[in-house]
Amino acid sequence: MHRPLSVLVVAAIGIWIAMSTADAVGQGALRGLQVSPAPWSAERVDLAERLRAIGLPALREEGQALHTHQHLDVVVDGKAVLVPASIGIDWLNRFISPVHTHDETGIIHIESPTIQTFTLGQFFDIWGVKLDATCVGGYCTGRDKLLRVYANGAMVDGDPRTLPLTQHLVVAVMYGTREQVAKPPRASFEFPRGL
Repeated sequence: MHRPLSVLVVAAIGIWIAMSTADAVGQGALRGLQVSPAPWSAERVDLAERLRAIGLPALREEGQALHTHQHLDVVVDGKAVLVPASIGIDWLNRFISPVHTHDETGIIHIESPTIQTFTLGQFFDIWGVKLDATCVGGYCTGRDKLLRVYANGAMVDGDPRTLPLTQHLVVAVMYGTREQVAKPPRASFEFPRGL
């Protein structure tokens, strides 16, 4: 009778550890993290090590168990920042993260061999760009500057790193003055057919 409860407890602890690994490690401890002004590259040099640190696999091919898509806009001081192609893909060493981009459209692809919840914080860790409640890259709140994150047009309260990446979620990460972050560039996105 105690065995099923202990199995549930162990499973719950495993899920909690997986979801909080990046925070436990501390994003600042991730190698290759870009804390500079935009634009930001799809940092690949330390990608494998960052994946290990946040508990995600370096896959030889895209997974098939979970296949979803999201759209990301990043805006700094009223100007769009490019979300580069091949975030999470190391062409030289032939591996791919379950969360990645293929092109510069801002579409995030989740193609995972396991069904699990992936978060906005994990995507930024994979990209190699700092994101927390007060900073994106080298831009941090203070004086008259704010950081706001929107999901489907609604402002996200609390830690943006924990935002689950659900199917067809439209995310905007915005940094700037109150006027510059008052409204996301879009609340919806027309995904290409089949995505």
